[in-house]
Amino acid sequence: MDVSLASWLVIAVALALANLPFLNESVFGFVPLPGAKPGSDTQERPHTKHFVVRLLELFVLYFVVGGLAYLLESRIGNVFPQTWEFYAITACVFVVFAFPGFVLRYLRR
Repeated sequence: MDVSLASWLVIAVALALANLPFLNESVFGFVPLPGAKPGSDTQERPHTKHFVVRLLELFVLYFVVGGLAYLLESRIGNVFPQTWEFYAITACVFVVFAFPGFVLRYLRR
């Protein structure tokens, strides 16, 4: 795999996974949360994820994308050691990638 293709693949996967917590009500996109019990008068709509669950999901997905990037980098050639600055910058970029999903979920009415 070409270095350029691997880079674009990581960016595309990061963009998709950063928005995943905000675009659906399932955990990690495929684990459904339990809904309201039939006959219950307190809640008639399906259970929605809390914001904290979405943040934890975003945190885990950041490491999934990091693992994919590490795997692709190791298959291409040498894996370069990274310091805390690299992880701080990539975490901020991942949060910026999540902004469209956040806007659709919480700011758009």
